[in-house]
Amino acid sequence: GHVVRNWKVRWFVLLQDKLLYYKIEGGKKEPSPKGRILLDGCTITCPCLEYENRPLLIKLKTKTNTDYFLECCSREERDSWALDITGAIHAGHPVQVQELHRMKNSFKLLDNISLYDIVERMYDSSIGIKLTRNLDQGNRYKETFTGSALVDWLISNCFAVSRFEAVTLASMLMDENFIRPVGVRSTEATRFSDPSEKFLDDSTALYMFAENGKKNTSSKEEVQFNISELSGTIVKQGFLVKQGHKRKNWKVRRFVLRADPAFLHYYDPTKEENKPVGGFSLRGCLVSALEDNGVPAGVKGNVQGNLFKIITKNDIHYYIQASSKAERVQWIEAIKPLT
Repeated sequence: GHVVRNWKVRWFVLLQDKLLYYKIEGGKKEPSPKGRILLDGCTITCPCLEYENRPLLIKLKTKTNTDYFLECCSREERDSWALDITGAIHAGHPVQVQELHRMKNSFKLLDNISLYDIVERMYDSSIGIKLTRNLDQGNRYKETFTGSALVDWLISNCFAVSRFEAVTLASMLMDENFIRPVGVRSTEATRFSDPSEKFLDDSTALYMFAENGKKNTSSKEEVQFNISELSGTIVKQGFLVKQGHKRKNWKVRRFVLRADPAFLHYYDPTKEENKPVGGFSLRGCLVSALEDNGVPAGVKGNVQGNLFKIITKNDIHYYIQASSKAERVQWIEAIKPLT
């Protein structure tokens, strides 16, 4: 309400240039609407987190600077209304409509997002994510937040533009052990290999800060990296043996090959945290198999065969062993189109 700031149920009807609201459902028994919101020149904010206990809000600001707060019954209903209202606001501007649809389906995270900064903001008592008690299949969890609440928070704080971007960012926070799933639904989702399915944008999926999340963020340098490196689609992953650059010893590493952008990262399987210990861009790289008869120059130690080499555009040489010739062929064939 504008005079008394209480919340009232109203029946809304969206027209091409205005939003009408009635006191009675359907509005059929009322000679005229209770009120109207002219959409010309309006700006819409969704999600709107200005009211702590009302996470399902849409905010409309008219060109006369009047604010309207509309609360929906579910996230899906809120997003559906927001999309339709946005379309009506920009109906006379087809170029803007196309741009809005492009942004809705876009995926372009900021080039240098610091996960440390995001987590610090999440912990902030005034502007951070709200922690609540939740019930999941008879179990009570304190200080948790839902998947959809985190997605809303990331968008509202301008860390992501679309829900797809926010889900990917939340998956990375989970991979880096800043947050963890609790309850059946969110825990089961972590079994999927696709990053977009590991984190659930759902109001019934529960998450919480990892116990050692604060400890892991003690040094900014440890977690600052170009986030776009890890945003690509996973093309192939598996265990290979890699020669170190300094000590020239051989260690088992879990390799993950991504496309768009094309990167090859490797992880230490002995560490619980899912954070790359190294990686490089594949653009401009050369990849080739090495003959098994004789050890090439630059290769030392216990070499079992099935070697291949990757030379980056900066002339850094990586020597890698596969478990079989067939596996070596598979990795080379997967890498070559991305170089």
